[in-house]
This record gives sequence, structure tokens and C-alpha cells, in this order.
Amino acid sequence: MLTRVQGGFAAAVITLMAVALVIFDGADRGFRRWWSDRALTTDLVAGLLVLLITLLVVDQLVRRRQTNDRARAVAAQVAILMAQATRSSEAITSALDGSGEQSDASDEVRTYMMMLLVVAPVLIEDTLSRGFLEQAQRLGGEMARLLRATATSTDLPTISRTRLDDALTRLRATSVPLLQVLDIEAFLAADAATPP
Repeated sequence: MLTRVQGGFAAAVITLMAVALVIFDGADRGFRRWWSDRALTTDLVAGLLVLLITLLVVDQLVRRRQTNDRARAVAAQVAILMAQATRSSEAITSALDGSGEQSDASDEVRTYMMMLLVVAPVLIEDTLSRGFLEQAQRLGGEMARLLRATATSTDLPTISRTRLDDALTRLRATSVPLLQVLDIEAFLAADAATPP
């Protein structure tokens, strides 16, 4: 399968060749007579041009469909990971406020980290999704830092959540362009797919 640039270049070259043949056929009597005298060559060249144009159109259609399918798959993974990131951050915040358990926060963060490991190969291929992956890893680092602080500190209200909140805000910002291909039903399904 050709890359997008290669496919476009090949389509342009073949289209120019076809247009040039049509122009020469209408403008030059000698050119037209040469092709008329060689019926097999004419049919072979015409057949190859039609075949190449058809293959290039099919290639571009298949590429566009694969790109759209991949964007939906990435968006679904991002939506699921965002739901778990929110849940994990809330669990850590509850543990810091004293209204939640440190073990619950630890379980939520562990789930987030496992999900992050699973989706990393899907997210690393594209520049936009790779930026989201980097922010998701930073958020995971902040969650781990706060979990360690909750396990070792006796004065939990003094532990700052600013870096966690900032990392979650950046993660949400980088998820917006990736999530644009999903509709509301997909968001709801992604939220329902994350473990409680």
C-alpha cells in the first residue's frame, strides 16, 4: 500500500499521462495515426491506464477507511483511559482529604497504570496520540508520587494536589482532538467499560 504522498503523486502522474495522450490524440494527426495503426498497443496502454487509475482510487479509499477506523479505535481507548484517570484522581483526592481509603486509591491507580500499559502501543504510532500518551504517563507519575506521600505522611491535608490537578488538566486538553470522532453514545459506552 502506498503512502498518502506516494498515492497522490502516482495519481497525478497517471492523470497527466492520460490528459497528455488525449491532447496529443486530438491535436496531432500523426500521433493519432500511429496509435490507430497499432491497435494492440493502444488497447494495452488504455487498459493499463484504466487499471492504474482504478488501483489508485481503491488504494486511497482503503487508506481513508483505515485511517477513520484507527481514529475511532484510538478515540475509544482514550475515552476509556480518561474515565479511569478521572476515577483514579478522585480516589487519590479522597484519600488525601481523609474521606477515602489509601488502599482504594492504590487499586484505582494500579488499574490506571495497567490500562496505560495496554493502550500504549496503540497510542504511540501517531504524533497527536503520542502527545496524549506522554501526558497520561506524567499523570501516572503524579499519582504514584501522591500515593507514596499518602503512605508515608501523617499530615495528609498538607500534601499539595496542585501537580496532580495540573497533570489531569493537561491530559484532558490533549484528549480533546482525539475524542472528536466519537459521539455521545461512544462516550457513555467507554465510561461504562471502565472497571468500577
